[in-house]
Amino acid sequence: MKIIESSQNMQSLALELKSLKQKLILVPTMGALHEGHLALVDQAKQLGDKVVLSVFVNPTQFGAGEDFEKYPRPLEKDQELAQARGVDYFFVPKASEVYPAGDQTVVMVTELSRGLCGAFRPGHFRGVATVVTKLFLICQPHAAVFGEKDYQQLQVIKRLAQDLHFPIKIIGVPTLREKDGLALSSRNAYLNTLQRQIALKLPQSLQWAVRAVQQGEQESRVIKEKIIQDLQDPQIKIDYIEVVDSETLEPLPKIKAQARLLAAIRVGETRLIDNLPLKL
Repeated sequence: MKIIESSQNMQSLALELKSLKQKLILVPTMGALHEGHLALVDQAKQLGDKVVLSVFVNPTQFGAGEDFEKYPRPLEKDQELAQARGVDYFFVPKASEVYPAGDQTVVMVTELSRGLCGAFRPGHFRGVATVVTKLFLICQPHAAVFGEKDYQQLQVIKRLAQDLHFPIKIIGVPTLREKDGLALSSRNAYLNTLQRQIALKLPQSLQWAVRAVQQGEQESRVIKEKIIQDLQDPQIKIDYIEVVDSETLEPLPKIKAQARLLAAIRVGETRLIDNLPLKL
């Protein structure tokens, strides 16, 4: 595995691979790799000839009071995990490489960034869209692989690639979960033992909703009210529970074929997100 820190070197390598008709697949991450990230690598290896995994804790997608400074950065462990999984290029740029001196260009996906996490994290998706655009231009991938756990982010990136005519396939990979059902996340490490047990209420509530729809429930209001009731706990603060169209992310009063249930809660100081499709 080759470790690359320079954006210019990464771009030169990507263009060379492209000239040789080699398909480079990008797996963008913020590090603190876990099996969820490595499942993205597995998918990437099936899509092309070479895999580049980027590790960059992007400062522009963190808001005031968020966990940018304490976000885990176990770089040596990440390198070991990436190499063991068969990553070809480990791209780990410094902030000055991604945001050069005097940087003043941003990218916004307007409508899909509103509501849901966008309402609670102002500027977050502007930071995501900007850094992903930069990574696309630096790495010149044939395709890029993202997890469905960050479902709103996935839809924002799909729209970005379409609107800006990037010749890049955006691939979503289903959420990988712990044995107890909790969605894999780097932020799970922040939870203490008690909080971890409390956090399980989130995936359990979503699974209940899936069963309820399969048994005939079609009213979004009923589903949301029951989940809110199930999540009542002194350590839980609900940001949102929403049933939306899986592409437009517009709220749905009634369940339809393309419905998706999205949720975000805080357990103590830790923010967790999760989602599941609701199939009639």
